[in-house]
Amino acid sequence: MSSLVPPFNLETATQKVRLAEDGWNSRDPERVSLVYTLDSRWRNRAEFITGRAEIVAFLTRKWAKELDYRLIKEIWAFTDHRIAVRFAYEWHDDSGNWIRSYGNENWEFDAAGLMQRRFACINDLPIRESERKYHWPLGRRPDEHPGLTELGL
Repeated sequence: MSSLVPPFNLETATQKVRLAEDGWNSRDPERVSLVYTLDSRWRNRAEFITGRAEIVAFLTRKWAKELDYRLIKEIWAFTDHRIAVRFAYEWHDDSGNWIRSYGNENWEFDAAGLMQRRFACINDLPIRESERKYHWPLGRRPDEHPGLTELGL
């Protein structure tokens, strides 16, 4: 990942988005936290998070609640050191209620390629299990699996 540093071009920004998706699909809070600066600042829905320790705590809570989490991210736009993505993820709660969460993120990176700012807006849509579109085994989305645009999301 160290070679994916600003300034971004379409290829490196797209790679950065896929690596972020892969990391989040690992559902490993410690691993995910390492791509953020030590003092990274987030707004996730209405929660404000600062630093890796808070990121780990947040993701630990998130994935304890959002079971069978599967995520797809897609690049929307980029500049030299910023990337905007749209995403959708599917998960269920401990009662078996399925949700598809849709959102947008704005990312800002430091010179080393670590994310220093992350702003996420997310909406949840209850779905029936039969409406799920993500069926790959937990972990990294297979390369041949359609992305958001191909799925009509």
